[in-house]
Amino acid sequence: MELPVIQLGRRDPQPPLFDKIGIVGLGLIGGSIALAARQLWPSALVIAVDNKDVLETAMRLHAIDVAADDLIVLAEADLVVLAAPVKQNIALLAELDEHIRRPAVVTDTGSTKREIMAAARHLPPRFTFVGGHPLAGSARGGLEHARPDLFMGRPWLMTSTGERASAAAEKVSAFVRALGAQPRTIDAEAHDRLVAFLSHLPQLTASALMRVVGEAVGADGLTLAGRGLADTTRLASSPPEIWKDIAATNADELAAALEELIALLQELRADLRGGDRLAAVFEDARRWRELLTPAS
Repeated sequence: MELPVIQLGRRDPQPPLFDKIGIVGLGLIGGSIALAARQLWPSALVIAVDNKDVLETAMRLHAIDVAADDLIVLAEADLVVLAAPVKQNIALLAELDEHIRRPAVVTDTGSTKREIMAAARHLPPRFTFVGGHPLAGSARGGLEHARPDLFMGRPWLMTSTGERASAAAEKVSAFVRALGAQPRTIDAEAHDRLVAFLSHLPQLTASALMRVVGEAVGADGLTLAGRGLADTTRLASSPPEIWKDIAATNADELAAALEELIALLQELRADLRGGDRLAAVFEDARRWRELLTPAS
């Protein structure tokens, strides 16, 4: 399926950094990139690859210009954004050579970086890969929750290697800065260790907590819950298919993070009657919580 939209008389408030922007995966992140790019650079072509239902929705929302369920539509793209789940992004790297014949910058939006950076080393020389991870999102995924201001003021972590990638990294940095994000460079190993604590551990904890509470009190019991439980378990609405890939590609760092949490919970359980350890943990937690940014 291919549904081109002819662009007539559209003028950009600023010159496009990339003339043809290909996005593979129009979920929350990919859809938000598409919406923002259409607003910023009306004369640029936004090309999307996803399944038919998603693409039809994207066309109705005027989020994209060209839609297809095959990578061949990316043949002329000068920027390719892989915004599918992590393992799909890694697999897609191997398919780019067959479908894209011109030099292109390739980036991704995945939550883990070590595996995809290793896979990107096998790309043909005409491709330059810059790893990317926007630290923005919502408890609910999908194109229906995408919005052009999703990245405003949020960090966008970037990983790249070698001198060849430096110019491309600068251009991708300018691209994400135009989307409203704040690019920051980090190596892949440090990235995966950091997000294991900042993102992956909170997700697993919130989901596990919601399951324990739900199984214990049931639907009727949940009607009595206050805002504390709702706020604490907001992440429990996240789709599992995305998180299976994230956990699998960051298993070692996430396991270490879980071990630290489990050890602390065991200390709290052992100190329930005394309360000294509990008080110390609460005080430390309060102090660290005050350092979180408002968007957190």
